[in-house]
Amino acid sequence: MQRKAGWLDKFVDSLPSQGWFQFLSRHLVVPYWIWRDPKPRLPGGPRPSVQPSESVQRMMNLIMPLKDPSPIGRARAALAISQNVDEIFAGLDNVGTVHTARFLLLDGNICMLSVYDGDFSNYIRDFIATIGSVFDAVMKEVEGGDKMVPTTDHIEEFIDWVARHDLFQAPDFPTDLFHLQDAAKGIAPGSVPHDLRLLPRELILQLHSNPNISLGGGYRAYPGYSAAQVRQKFGVGW
Repeated sequence: MQRKAGWLDKFVDSLPSQGWFQFLSRHLVVPYWIWRDPKPRLPGGPRPSVQPSESVQRMMNLIMPLKDPSPIGRARAALAISQNVDEIFAGLDNVGTVHTARFLLLDGNICMLSVYDGDFSNYIRDFIATIGSVFDAVMKEVEGGDKMVPTTDHIEEFIDWVARHDLFQAPDFPTDLFHLQDAAKGIAPGSVPHDLRLLPRELILQLHSNPNISLGGGYRAYPGYSAAQVRQKFGVGW
């Protein structure tokens, strides 16, 4: 039998909509918990998985801050892409994974958003092998990018750099946030109990450490057969 909510329950539930409570939360409560219980910055990109179905249509949200975010700097970044369109189209056809990709200018950043199949590191290696010169042109306009040009000579360093600038992908199942934070602190899975009632607070504190995130790893569905099944039928594997 469901317990009837009392006046105290109703009062507590109404607090988030109260202006005075929002003010105290923003200027007192949240700053206190950021100091009291700081959260580690969680890494970007898809998390490793042994499930083949989770290696299909993976997301990359690469946010690269421009050295010069003015209209002139943004124009140079746009030229780095537009002047290499033929090479991009030719190179993307030779990337060894199924994928789609696009470049955007957002505020002071040049962004590459892509959807791909398979392993993250191999995906970046394929890009360097096929359109490395395009990335060289882009990286010359990006903060800290000069030291990785040419990218063909700094492959592992470039992969690590991309992973750091890829958005953290919030877990599709919210409670997994506890496990991700534990792993970042070196805490063994399941060794520390967590109170589900604290999940909203955990998310708020994590958004302080990761202010920009991807909401989930992407939502996907396949009519008929998945890309994995098609590749299996062709006998090409992953």
